[in-house]
Amino acid sequence: MSKIKQEVLNANKAYQENFGDKGDLALPPAGGFAILTCMDARLDPAKYAGLSEGDAHVIRNAGGRASDDAIRSLVISHKLLGTNEWFVIHHTQCGMELFTSEIMGDLLESSLDTASIDENGWQDNGTTTGTTAGKYINWLTFKDNAKSVIEDVERIRNNPMVPSYIPIYGFIYDCKTGELVEVPEASVVGEPA
Repeated sequence: MSKIKQEVLNANKAYQENFGDKGDLALPPAGGFAILTCMDARLDPAKYAGLSEGDAHVIRNAGGRASDDAIRSLVISHKLLGTNEWFVIHHTQCGMELFTSEIMGDLLESSLDTASIDENGWQDNGTTTGTTAGKYINWLTFKDNAKSVIEDVERIRNNPMVPSYIPIYGFIYDCKTGELVEVPEASVVGEPA
């Protein structure tokens, strides 16, 4: 068994010991809202949004982007589980700003091993074979953080499965201070009709 797997199982055992009545939490989130945010390990939505188990849906992906799957999750969150407010939260120093879809496609074509970045850009040091499959994916990278939040709120707002009465807020989490900074233009786009 790997060291990481053992650490996860040990942590779970400790968690189980203090699980208490969490097994009785309701399926719908008690807070009535959902957060779409990045998978970055520096972000802890429970802490930056003051959540406990059962409070909110948290949907995470690379960049916190409004991909088809993220919108699917938000629609389920509302339609079947009653959330009525949504937050799109990107963050500073996001890795999605460090590459393009073309770079990712080229790196994957070179090998499937982990790449590295230095002052000269991305380098593939892998020894395995690669694939061209990555050249056919839009990796949803971005160069302007605030603009990407606005785009994602617009994409959600304009989806025909999203009710016009749901407010959608746009924020950027500051990785240096822990502050949620509103992107006013995004929140205006996300205002309910």
